[in-house]
Amino acid sequence: MTDTRPDPGPARPAPATPGDSLRFAFGTLTVLPVRVTRWDRPAARGGMLAAPLAGLVVGGFAALTGALFLLLGAGPMLAAVATVAVPAVLTRGLHLDGLADVADGLGSGKPAADALRIMKQSDIGPFGVVTLLLTLLGQVAALHELYTDGWARGALAALVAALAARCALTLASRAGVPAARPEGLGAAVAGVVSTRSALLVAALVVCAAAAAGALLGTYEDPRQGPYALGFEAVRVGAAALAALVGGELLLRHCTRRFGGVTGDVFGALAETSATVALLALTLG
Repeated sequence: MTDTRPDPGPARPAPATPGDSLRFAFGTLTVLPVRVTRWDRPAARGGMLAAPLAGLVVGGFAALTGALFLLLGAGPMLAAVATVAVPAVLTRGLHLDGLADVADGLGSGKPAADALRIMKQSDIGPFGVVTLLLTLLGQVAALHELYTDGWARGALAALVAALAARCALTLASRAGVPAARPEGLGAAVAGVVSTRSALLVAALVVCAAAAAGALLGTYEDPRQGPYALGFEAVRVGAAALAALVGGELLLRHCTRRFGGVTGDVFGALAETSATVALLALTLG
């Protein structure tokens, strides 16, 4: 007797467990000794939703390093340099490399295919060098000013910047954002997160940043007098929101120019969002 039942097609991958999601997030976004056991869409979805947790760990290490330098008698400048160095070390410089590659691709002014080819080359062009230099100088200068106002403000800034930077990656992984290449990290995570889930994570990150700002309590600025608790909450929350807006603007520009996202674009988004957060925290 002939079996006339329809072919069920390929089996769907099993849902990702929290462990799978965390391993994907930390294994792809940091150099911490975490082995990625699954490289499929469900694991990528959970991993990109958990990306801010990886940022929280990276930012925590950066904040502790800066505070330790100050405790050991170093000045705000050395503490700022050490704080900026930690995320670079914990990502093996991949985000900075992505920023430089995207700057070269955008600066070339060439069509998408040629720009992507330029980004894939191992060398760094003049646009990448200048962008890296200005970005790192901006991050160090902002942290120097914040550490000058007190170790807690500098440490909080490092934490919020890293958190917002990884949240920008969650937003970049939402549905409707295509991949520019059929391979690589961009292709693995493009469109895996629902827009609703990505926006919910972003809202939670902004609220968490505001709550952390409120923990500073009333802060006495020798130049402008005391800041109330509510002002600090609004200021830090607004800085996180500004970081996400900055990342979104870059994401849209890269999507128009390259036709989608790549691993380099994700690195550029992280560095851009972190820089915007730090700069915003020095204002007001």
